[in-house]
Amino acid sequence: MPDLFSTIDIGGEQAPNRIFMAPCTRNRATAQEVPTPIMATYYGQRASAGLIITEGVNPEPRGRGYFQVPGAHSAAQQEGWRDVARAVTDRGGRIFAQIMHCGRLSFPELQPGGNLPIAPSAVAPAPDFRGMSYGCPKPDSDYPVPRALETNEIAALIDSFADAARLLTDAGLHGVELHAASGYLPMQFLSSNTNLRTDAYGGSIERRARFVLDVVDAMSGAIGANRVAVKLSPAFRFHDVHDEDPVALYGYVARMLSGRGLAYVQVSDFGDYYSFAGMDPIGLVRENYDGTLVANGGLNAISAQALLDEGKADAVSFGSGFIANPDLPERFRQGAPLNAPDPSTFYVGGERGYIDYPPLAEATGFQSEARGGSTKSDYEAYQVGGARG
Repeated sequence: MPDLFSTIDIGGEQAPNRIFMAPCTRNRATAQEVPTPIMATYYGQRASAGLIITEGVNPEPRGRGYFQVPGAHSAAQQEGWRDVARAVTDRGGRIFAQIMHCGRLSFPELQPGGNLPIAPSAVAPAPDFRGMSYGCPKPDSDYPVPRALETNEIAALIDSFADAARLLTDAGLHGVELHAASGYLPMQFLSSNTNLRTDAYGGSIERRARFVLDVVDAMSGAIGANRVAVKLSPAFRFHDVHDEDPVALYGYVARMLSGRGLAYVQVSDFGDYYSFAGMDPIGLVRENYDGTLVANGGLNAISAQALLDEGKADAVSFGSGFIANPDLPERFRQGAPLNAPDPSTFYVGGERGYIDYPPLAEATGFQSEARGGSTKSDYEAYQVGGARG
């Protein structure tokens, strides 16, 4: 069986280990959604990951749901990503960008022309729902009722995902991951409580899955299927998005993604933390998907290796572990202590809590599990805090 430090092929590139950096929203882009020099430093510091998956990147201006998140729809943004890619590849690393469209999880203040956010249907999150907490910068107001997309608008929206994939890989990134999890736009199309459509993109499981599959196919046509990945969270109720029969839905989605030659599918599982109790999301996708599977959610080095040993995953990803430990694979290799992440600096901007976590050679006295990755409590604090790229 493979171990955490064995190689794996991802998108035609040989990754030196199976310890991936999970997407983590950090809010260090400019107001114009352009990646900044400290973002290049941040990702370059973490180039020893088997694969870096960036924070969520907006494929079009309507995709933004938070302040100072990066985009992939302008020449200036592409140049910023070119610097990020160079910082990683110059250190021998591999990097995918996660393409994230927030859909209804946005506000007129963040939308072009002050318009309503778009969504599959005009269904707002519950009135008492506030989304990300712990300071992720967004307007401090209720989510509005979004505008339902017209059928004739969807083709151009799908094209925007393909255009973003092309822009990012032309900038030097190795591939892209479609964020079809955590309650964002693709998951809004998938889920029965947010998709009330009666056209070809709503109703049955097959029709609700069509948007995700059409986006995957469009991105694959633009950059090659082996450079495209998908993130799923079958059990999540996060962001007030859920399905009446998630086992049937995600079994179908996983089967439809099989045979498409994708780089991987990433699956997040947090038990019953904010999910349907009793589900095994990783096992569900593993049973139905025939490609490389990346597991995510509250792992440490021991539990991650156990997933590989059991054949439930081919690689694993860590969020807060990589935030606080730029050299996480080497710390795992040595069984060394970990820096503890500081949630108060996740979204505040600037260098503090971003590029100043010390590497192993400089770190002393940090508390952690002796052989662990992110502890369960650390990871939950991070996820509740909402660094959810």
